[in-house]
Amino acid sequence: MPRNQEVIRQWRVLHALEASRHGVTINALADELGVTTRTIRRDLAALQEAGFPLYDERDEDGRARWRLDGQVLKGLETGFTLAELCALYLSRNLLEAVAGTPFRRDLTLAFARLEKLLSPRMRQFLDRLPEVLVAKPGPRARAAGSSADVVARLLEATLHFRTASMRYHSVSSGRVKDYLVHPYRLVFAQGGLYLLAYVPAYKDIRTFAVDRIASVSLEKATFTPKRQVADDVFANSLGVNTGPAARVELEFDPRVAPYVRARVWHTSQQVREGPDGRMLLVMDVCHDWALRSWILSWGPFVRVVAPAALEQEIRSDLQAAVNRYQA
Repeated sequence: MPRNQEVIRQWRVLHALEASRHGVTINALADELGVTTRTIRRDLAALQEAGFPLYDERDEDGRARWRLDGQVLKGLETGFTLAELCALYLSRNLLEAVAGTPFRRDLTLAFARLEKLLSPRMRQFLDRLPEVLVAKPGPRARAAGSSADVVARLLEATLHFRTASMRYHSVSSGRVKDYLVHPYRLVFAQGGLYLLAYVPAYKDIRTFAVDRIASVSLEKATFTPKRQVADDVFANSLGVNTGPAARVELEFDPRVAPYVRARVWHTSQQVREGPDGRMLLVMDVCHDWALRSWILSWGPFVRVVAPAALEQEIRSDLQAAVNRYQA
């Protein structure tokens, strides 16, 4: 833990120096970070040794003020400050957790270029930070063999309003279907890449998992979007669904109430305290499989209060699970 605190503190020192227009005294840094001046001197020396261009100069009162050389990136014309570049370099640990397979190569190349803007000693210092800032990747879709090619064609169709012919494996029907679609948008959500496309045959916008698209070919015909797609296309769902929202009320057992209360599961949620430590969670969300699976994940610690139809669905799911174990 002390080592972790040291790395984070030195990062804060670096940021404080860059944010200061007239420099910062060692005493001011010590007060801001709640440590001794001796600790700050060690941090400044460590940052200098790591290659960060720090220097001190005397003000009119003879006090030493420390600065970060703002010209260190002169000529690179990146538009970023040194701290911003460092933060971008560090963000690769987080981006890799959500990067879809088709974009991983481009991200790798982008970070390789970014590395060249930082000295080896700076990178060595920054590489210590992922030890204290770690992102765990969530489940993600398995990439199909033609995934990169499929995504490239879908991007072209979306950008240039090209009609596309698509062969798709439908999980709901268990069949491979051919679609003529108007691709509207690609969305990365819950570890997978999804296509939102208008299907003329259905006169509706449908959601397709890109990893289940077997092939895509672009037609010569173009299209004019018939509907406006919202920025947050899955706003009503706990998963990837564009259906309408409806009220749901859930009662949680006191043993799990603190965990449920501590997170924002949906922007519409309202929390009400119930008797005996129980908690009532109210949300306006799609009544889809994502909601049902989330409710089921709480096992015996949750009960559906309303609506009655959802309560019956959960009851049936739980009974089916019991029957499977009894069998």
